[in-house]
Amino acid sequence: MSWTELLNREIEYNYMVAEKLMDRVEDSDLDWKPATGSNWMTTGQLLRHISDACGMAMRGFVTGDWGLPEGVDVNQMAKEDMLPPAEKMLKVSSVSEAKKLLAADKQTALATLAETSEQDLATKTAPAPWDPTAMILGHRLLQMVQHLSHHKAQLFYYLKLQGKPVNTGHLWGM
Repeated sequence: MSWTELLNREIEYNYMVAEKLMDRVEDSDLDWKPATGSNWMTTGQLLRHISDACGMAMRGFVTGDWGLPEGVDVNQMAKEDMLPPAEKMLKVSSVSEAKKLLAADKQTALATLAETSEQDLATKTAPAPWDPTAMILGHRLLQMVQHLSHHKAQLFYYLKLQGKPVNTGHLWGM
């Protein structure tokens, strides 16, 4: 299996499951977050983060365009700006908005992958602004799909903690 085939399959699958989990969220629950601990995103912040957890970063790795305002260099950003505390994170105002953003991010991921050669995926080095470790582009893009997957699982547990009727099948898109 090629990098392109693997990444396409993982993108399709993880976005599908994320959308199905978003369908289980109600707009009235967007301000909910776990009651204990610190630095938790609200459900609305988590939905916003899921909706740009993959495609935007894939585009950044492939093109160098990280979607930042003109004059802002991702390589010069402070770590706290790249990984802000939860209270500084953006949130969605509705589940409908989250789903539209998720669909757009999926299209960005798929379009970016379609524009990337198998040769680049297998051989081009792609350091991350937050991790300068040498790694091939295909692996970096797979990490971005995994980023989406991890936050999809976080949403699953948010739903469980809210008392929503979810089970392991929902986590796997069944």
